[in-house]
Order: sequence, then structure tokens, then C-alpha cells
Amino acid sequence: MAENSSAARGALLQLTGVSRSYGGREVLHPVDLALAAGECVALLGHNGSGKSTLLRVAAGRDLPTKGTVRFDGLAMDENDPRIRARVAVVGDTVACYPDLTVREHLLLVAVAHGVADAADWVDQVLENRSLTERADALPTALSSGQMQALLLACAMVRPRDLLLLDEPEQRLDPEARRRLAELLKAELADGVAVLLVTHHTDLALEVADRAVVLEDGRVVRQGPPARVLATAAAAPGAGTAGLR
Repeated sequence: MAENSSAARGALLQLTGVSRSYGGREVLHPVDLALAAGECVALLGHNGSGKSTLLRVAAGRDLPTKGTVRFDGLAMDENDPRIRARVAVVGDTVACYPDLTVREHLLLVAVAHGVADAADWVDQVLENRSLTERADALPTALSSGQMQALLLACAMVRPRDLLLLDEPEQRLDPEARRRLAELLKAELADGVAVLLVTHHTDLALEVADRAVVLEDGRVVRQGPPARVLATAAAAPGAGTAGLR
């Protein structure tokens, strides 16, 4: 896919000149990024490169020091009900109600978003995320992989036009990562836009239309994932291991 595909098709998510500083230190240098419906952009880079900061700014969970973030023409504000109804985020922290079971968590999310036939939809998502046998378990009884599956299920059980995912593959075993890749491809086929932070280059190669590599808060490479990763591997002293 061409690098300017978002501009050609109309951007759903648009970051323009976005930077972020903390205590006078610029941790994210100016970034321009456009993401169209049905398109996946993978953010790659070593730990501390600025990937998660960029995702939080894109989600409206952190305000940019400079620049603008817009979702479907609206200024990105996670408290805006028009945006909350259409943007699903799986972040890098676990946040669950300790007294709600897996099923109750999903029902709460589905009902809050006005999903029709919420109970039936929850059953389907439980099966898709291999959580049916743990539907009545509390979060404290889940393994780390099951907890990650629950967080992903919470995003899947509600309406969404944009998915913002921070390392959704973490804590998943190889089979669960394979199912995650199939899930993301189905989301893209349905027209959902996906911004994906990942350390797994195989996942980026399988599902992403474009890859963006960050180093020290700067975009250093971007383009089709295969080309970006080949360029990284060919760099002196580099390699795809440097993206993990």
C-alpha cells in the first residue's frame, strides 16, 4: 500500500506536528501521522522510544505540548461522548473492577455502549477470545494471558471505528497471538482503523499497512512494514532486534 494512502482515502485519525515534553524534556518530537478507515499503522521501536507516548496522545489520554490531534474532524478529547462512542483503547495498564466476573465486565461495557442483544454478543466475544470457561471468574483468578484476553474482549464487545492498541500481544501465547492477528485482519476488513504499538515484528508484517519506527522520540523510518524492517536490519549495528 502506498505511503500516502491515508491522505488519498481521507484520514480518520490525523496527528499534525504533535510533540510531547515532560519537565522541559522533549520525549516526543514533532510527528505527522494520518490513519484511514480500514488501515493499520504499526508503531515500532525499542523500549523508551516514544511509542506509548505517541499512542496516549493519539487517544487523547495525554495532551500534546504542541500540535493537534483530530478524530474524524473533531479535536481528540477522550471525554467527548462522540469520540468515546467510536474509539476503543487497550492500554499498557490493567484496569478492572475486582468484584465483577469476566462476563459481567463485558456486559457492563456492551450495555454502556448500547449494544443490542448484549448477552448474545458477549457470549460470542467470550468464545472468540477463548474465555468461555473463565466467564464466571474474577480478575484475580485469571492468568496474565487471560487478563490480556479480557482487555481485548472489552474493546471487541463495543462499537468502534478506531482501535488504539498498546502491545496487545503481550502475555499471549503463540496460539493466542495467531488468533489476535486474525482478529485484527477481520477488524480491518470491517473498516476499523488500527494504530498498533507492538514489539512483535511478525505481527506488524502480517496485519499492518505501514510501519513507523521511533528512536528517542523521533520518527526515523516509515513505510511498508517489509521494507522498513529490511532497512532496519541492513543498518550498521542494527537489526530487527533493535525494534524490541
